[in-house]
Amino acid sequence: METILFLAHTEIDGPLGKAALESLASAKALAAGLAGSKLIAALIGGDVQPAANSIASCGASRFLGVSGADFTQSRYSTDIVAVEALARAAAATIVLAPATSRWNRVLAGVTQRLGGRIDAHVTGLSAANDQPTVNRWYYRQRMEAAAQRSKRPWFILLEPGCAAPWTSSPGTADVELISAVLTDANRRTQATGVQAPPADKQTIRPDAKLLFVAGAGWTKTQPDGRTHTDEAEKLILDFLAKTKASLGSTKSLVDLSGEGHAVLKFMTHLNQVGQTGSTPRHPKGLSTCCHGEEPHTVGWRFINERRAINLNPNCSWAQGKADVLYVADAFAVMRKVNELVAAKPG
Repeated sequence: METILFLAHTEIDGPLGKAALESLASAKALAAGLAGSKLIAALIGGDVQPAANSIASCGASRFLGVSGADFTQSRYSTDIVAVEALARAAAATIVLAPATSRWNRVLAGVTQRLGGRIDAHVTGLSAANDQPTVNRWYYRQRMEAAAQRSKRPWFILLEPGCAAPWTSSPGTADVELISAVLTDANRRTQATGVQAPPADKQTIRPDAKLLFVAGAGWTKTQPDGRTHTDEAEKLILDFLAKTKASLGSTKSLVDLSGEGHAVLKFMTHLNQVGQTGSTPRHPKGLSTCCHGEEPHTVGWRFINERRAINLNPNCSWAQGKADVLYVADAFAVMRKVNELVAAKPG
């Protein structure tokens, strides 16, 4: 019999994020698939009661919480104390949490303290033969494996976008507040503020419906014998501003700055998609001026609809890696697309 602990932190403004609700849906499904198991919800944040109320009807047998000003912001030294206290109070055998930046930093340390095991980057969760089973990708996203563990407690970090978020009407949850005893040493690190780009300058948008990927072709010599990097920057940024798409890049483009070539100034390694970058899960993807090499398209495997623009009809995007290939000049296409989007009402 498993005791499944759904572990989540509140957002800065109080509610649970989408990734947390996705993990909750997976935790419920796992509990339903394991005979005799029970589900417990555990929340950490400045004030966890509103978040607990929002999932009151999730079917958890208990609601646990660690609350207070010390737990509003992400901080390893306080989060690790809080998670350990919650896991011990629940006597959890399986701890399922969303793979947010906050939990990715802290859960391995909690696992070590409790003598358990942890699996990160999990992309699927199920019950097979009354045993919990996780799915994840190996060898740079080329091989998928299903794994089971007998060691407990077992911590599982579920990647965002791998399940539909749980939804239901809010209610009133009876939250048991758990004491997480902190010392001055735990509070030594202080959050003094947040530095973030303006919303219209943000290029990485995990929840965007479209992923727009730019390849090195944008900075290469064009038919007139010159490069047009400034125009490329304007076309891409205008498209992102109008559509609120997320921006991705190939490794070859983000590496150009180290080779002394013209670069797109807003592009960094954080935008990189592929075996050495991210593996996004947007509903649609548009690749421009990319050759569609295998290392790059590995990062596209979870994009539902893939399209590409390339002047070469024999590029590898045409060999089954894209649902639709537009054999055209990306500069001309994006000029026209921006015109059409700008003319669209709303």
